[in-house]
Amino acid sequence: MSAYLVVDITVHDSEMYREYVSKAPPFIEKHDGIYRVRGGEVETQEGEWRPQRLVVVEFPTREKAKAFLNDPGYQAVAAIRHQAATTNMVLADGWPVG
Repeated sequence: MSAYLVVDITVHDSEMYREYVSKAPPFIEKHDGIYRVRGGEVETQEGEWRPQRLVVVEFPTREKAKAFLNDPGYQAVAAIRHQAATTNMVLADGWPVG
């Protein structure tokens, strides 16, 4: 079953965040992840949630998503994001097909 990383990002240092954005995709691809949402306009339809930047990455399984998050190479890249932005992230299971 697919799993989705849903990430709400508030960028504080645009230049440093661009560095993160340039380095993260190879690790997502390494773990068979696919960007489904990557920035773009976000329009709140209900409630108070107003993300500045929203990213959704689909992985084929929860295990692949966790392997991505725990990849030592990605951890070094994630450290850049931690300096450049405030992030809220959840891992959610997709709906089973069939």
